[in-house]
Amino acid sequence: MGRQNQITYHEDHQEQNFKVTLAETGWESMTGGRVKRIEKYIDCDNFMVTYGDGVADVDINKLVDFHKSHGKLATLTAVQPVSRYGILQVDGEGSVKKFIEKPLLDGVASAGYMILNRRIFDYLGGDDCVLEEEPLQRLAEDGQLMAYRHDGFFFAMDTYREYKYLNELWDNGEAPWKVWE
Repeated sequence: MGRQNQITYHEDHQEQNFKVTLAETGWESMTGGRVKRIEKYIDCDNFMVTYGDGVADVDINKLVDFHKSHGKLATLTAVQPVSRYGILQVDGEGSVKKFIEKPLLDGVASAGYMILNRRIFDYLGGDDCVLEEEPLQRLAEDGQLMAYRHDGFFFAMDTYREYKYLNELWDNGEAPWKVWE
């Protein structure tokens, strides 16, 4: 007996114009290999990809508008990371001159929300292709990679500790990423 696929919508949804494809990309495939494996399902110029381990209040419409405005092949959503630790400024003798609790770090990091043009597939190899290595580096070198700056909420859920924290925010009605009613 085969498994039957089903999607159930709970409550009213106002979203009208979207398409979601779930594709098996292989247990051992790396990030670039996974994207390469979905090529046969992409029937439009631009598509979205996310890792699924970050929670954010990214305005998707603004992200799409930004991507369309520049005409490049790829857009990453960029956030300013916060240090997980308090940072010490220490002199040569070990005296703490300054303490900053979990400061914003220099630079920006990818939040993992991407819009890609289908020409990205030319940059991807097989299952061992790591998107964050050669493909994104080549896109940057070719001037085809843009960053959409997101100054709102972003939090990566990479550990059990982060999972507990995000669930606590949700349970307490304090989830900044919940932007719907």
